[in-house]
Formats: sequence, structure tokens, C-alpha cells
Amino acid sequence: MLLDLTGVQLSFGGLYALRDFSLSVGEGEMVGLIGPNGAGKTTTFNVISGLYPPSKGVVRFRDQDLTGCPAHEMAARGIARTFQNIRLFDRLTVLENVQVASHWRRGYRLWDAAFRNSRFAEAEQGSDEEAEALLATFGLYERKHERATSLPYGEQRRLEIARALASKPSLLLLDEPAAGMNPAEITALIALIARIREEFGISILLIEHHMHLVMGICQRIAVLDFGVKIAEGTPDEIRTNTRVIEAYLGEPVENERRQ
Repeated sequence: MLLDLTGVQLSFGGLYALRDFSLSVGEGEMVGLIGPNGAGKTTTFNVISGLYPPSKGVVRFRDQDLTGCPAHEMAARGIARTFQNIRLFDRLTVLENVQVASHWRRGYRLWDAAFRNSRFAEAEQGSDEEAEALLATFGLYERKHERATSLPYGEQRRLEIARALASKPSLLLLDEPAAGMNPAEITALIALIARIREEFGISILLIEHHMHLVMGICQRIAVLDFGVKIAEGTPDEIRTNTRVIEAYLGEPVENERRQ
């Protein structure tokens, strides 16, 4: 397993956001994480990415115990994420937003940057080329010198994913990437996510409320409700799972049938 969460627990003021939660993601696997609002999905991402240390349980990545490691260390280990609400650097250009994510990999020292020597120049050129290649992949190359916040909403979403990929992760966490998109944009996003997994050879853990997106591209799906995992399985198994249906409908399925 690339990622393995075991018995993870997290509470805020006595209220459990996650309780005894376990989940694994294999190499090259596409896994969906779904559930009603407030189920604990984004909290799970915050634990994996190092924003919240769990109060109990273990987070293992590439068979190393990284429980409680800070976000910058998780990123350096190969975990990248997007956010439910777009978080671009609004004063930077499209190109600069992508370059920022690769800064830690450039390998030059403060001395090199201060004197702009050959080592600095070579690293910056390589960064430019990598960022431009990513923007071309995401259809944003022609807009590389525009401010990031001038892009239409759907393109800002794509830029955020491109920025996450610039850190060259082995695990990509996508938090509701289709939020706010129209049907045409969602269809294009489905193709893009599938392409990312194939071309970049990475694992993807996806939070999404658009069920046809999750069911269409995920190999396995886990379902959270009030911080507890109530089901896990293939899309077909989840689609017909009684507990999952109850969690979304808010009442037992038997009651629905009697009506």
C-alpha cells in the first residue's frame, strides 16, 4: 500500500470528526471518498496532508510512520492536494503559481539565488520548462502570463491541479475538484483526471459530491458518515449498499419502501 490509515481518530472540543477510521490507497489506484456534508471527508485530507495531527491512530506512507508530521514534510514525501475552496496565489501569474510548487525541488542555495549564478539559472530554466509543460497539458499555456484570478472558474480549478502536480507527488488528494462546474466542464474534468492517473502514474484519492464522476472513474470507494466509515467497496457495491443509501436519504430504506 502507498497510503495506509489505521484507527485514525480526531475530535474537536469533544465532537468526533473521525472515529476509528481506516483506509488504504495502493500504487496507481484511484479511490473515492464520499459521504454527506460534515461526514469528515475534508478532515481526512487534513490529517493525511499534515494540517491536523490525529489524536489516535497511525498514518503510514510508503511503509513509513508519518503520523503527526507537518504539512511541508508530507509534501516533500510526495503527498499533494487541492482544496475545496480554490486557493491560488492571486497576485501571481498562472505560470508563477505552478512554479511555486516546484521551488523546494530546485536544489540551489540562498547564495546561488542572491548572486544569480549558473546553478541558479539552470535550476530556474528547468523549473520554467516543467511548469510550461504542465500548463500545456492542462490547456493553460496561452494564458501563462495572466494573473491566476483572471481565469474563468473552471480554468482556475485546472490550474490548482496543475500546481499540485508540479511538486511531483506520488499521491494526489483532490478535494471536490468539480465543485461549481457546469456539466460540460465536469465531463472534461473526468477525462482529465483519468489522463493524469495514466500519464503521471500516480495514485489519486478523490472527494466528490458528483456521483457520476466518482462512480465513473474510481476503482474503489469509501463512505463516511459522522466521522465513521460505514462502507467500502467497488462502485457497484456502494451504489446498492443499504447503509449508504440511508446516510444520503436521512432515513431507513425500509421506510422508503413502505411508502
